[in-house]
Amino acid sequence: MNDAQQSVDSSFQGFAFFTNYAHVLLLIAKTSDVRMRELASEIGITERAVQRIVEDLTASGYLSVTKEGRRNRYAVKADLSLRHPLAQHRSVGEFFQFINSKP
Repeated sequence: MNDAQQSVDSSFQGFAFFTNYAHVLLLIAKTSDVRMRELASEIGITERAVQRIVEDLTASGYLSVTKEGRRNRYAVKADLSLRHPLAQHRSVGEFFQFINSKP
């Protein structure tokens, strides 16, 4: 386990409401040229896990990737529906608004 995972693990207790897929999507939406290593560190998972998630999100159309020099730039398709049957009446953009709103 790396230092980032240990720091996330030590501060996190119990269950999580959102999946690593949601966390990756949220962080990419905030910083379109974020590196896999930075995502992994922030979320507390391996770089390989982040790569699989980004591949899945790209293959399912939620992300598009363009190469800019040696960096990738990501774009989130905020108009797409969420996947779960209980939430598919909402878009990714609405999910972002919900997460970023204050009570």
